[in-house]
Amino acid sequence: MSTIAWIALASVAAWAWLLLGQGFFWRTDQRLPRRAAPARWPSVAVVVPARDEADVLPLSLPSLLAQDYPGPMEIFLVDDGSEDGTGDVARALAVRHGGPPLTVVSPGAPEPGWTGKLWALRHGIGLARARGAEAGTGAGAGAGAGTGTGAGTGGGAAGAGAGAGGPEYLLLTDADIAHEPDSLRELVSAATSNGLDLVSQMARLRTATAWERLIVPAFVYFFAKLYPFRRVNRVGARTAAAAGGCVLLRTETAVRARVPESIRQAVIDDVSLARAVQRAGGRIWLGLADRVDSIRPYPRLADLWRMVARSAYAQLWHNPFLLVGTVAGLAVVYVAPPAALCAGLFAGDEAAGLLGAAAWAVMTGTYVPVLRYYRQSLWQALLLPFTACLYLCMTVDSAVRHHQGRGASWKGRTYPRPRVAPER
Repeated sequence: MSTIAWIALASVAAWAWLLLGQGFFWRTDQRLPRRAAPARWPSVAVVVPARDEADVLPLSLPSLLAQDYPGPMEIFLVDDGSEDGTGDVARALAVRHGGPPLTVVSPGAPEPGWTGKLWALRHGIGLARARGAEAGTGAGAGAGAGTGTGAGTGGGAAGAGAGAGGPEYLLLTDADIAHEPDSLRELVSAATSNGLDLVSQMARLRTATAWERLIVPAFVYFFAKLYPFRRVNRVGARTAAAAGGCVLLRTETAVRARVPESIRQAVIDDVSLARAVQRAGGRIWLGLADRVDSIRPYPRLADLWRMVARSAYAQLWHNPFLLVGTVAGLAVVYVAPPAALCAGLFAGDEAAGLLGAAAWAVMTGTYVPVLRYYRQSLWQALLLPFTACLYLCMTVDSAVRHHQGRGASWKGRTYPRPRVAPER
């Protein structure tokens, strides 16, 4: 056989293993597990880190204020150095929509060794636990005022029932995530019914523009291939992952896992959080969401490129050898099949053509369930090799940015490689 035929054969073997041996990553059936209403609804503190999110808050924050959760609930929005009036927008929305008490707090710039989101979560979680402790002793029950430079709205039920140790659960959700009214109730029911310490749903990302339709489903597909949801959810699993946009976390487990202090330098904070919980003996669950959506727009290729490139090299532990191996692997798995098929059609290499067609067919079939989940045209599955090439270029660009000193960046902040990599 020709060299291209042997490479195509390697691709067929790789796809056979991915199809059957990688936790059935391509399936989309991992949704919230069985749920039953608890006898007593536990208290929940919702912590929302927000940096320059004034544009998306009017679409996301009202969905939290409209939750029909039967138990005690309070929202803490951490304004992480915003310059667009994020805190003022949040307060105005709370006044307009009502709902559970909302506290807005501004913790100041992150200390050295902290990423901005985890710094914000640290202050939000700390404030929630302090408020719960006050309520547990009868001091400050119903208080609505924030601390530091923040200010709160609401009263009455703030912190009620949280107990001396603070709220029993924490909902960590990004400022660009919109929840259906029953979202929190369903998350808590899943956690209490199945003895889970962490329940995370991967929000359905926006697919309004042509570039979003091309790249976003592949993002979920590749993530699931790295962290097969079935493996994550298996009892005693060694694979750990979470989707940072929507994480319900048992407070007791967070304290035991020293979250977020133990992962304060993590760039890929959701996976690091899941690993910390797993190391602390907690049970985790990860799946796709039906009623939780990301509303952040990525209309241009440049927007999506920055989103992927800011953390892709961190996923490879900033290791150039892993980068080379990843590039080679992506080329064999995704680029070789169409190249081999072309060799068969135009160069008369029958073996290469048949093997390339077989590998491309399996590749296409594994991508169809994700496209169905995103309600996209199934013919887009044929474009997966092209999309994979874009992701390959994004990963290489992420490494180049790191070595140029730009590292992982987000909204004006750049994070260098941590001296101790918590996500490892």
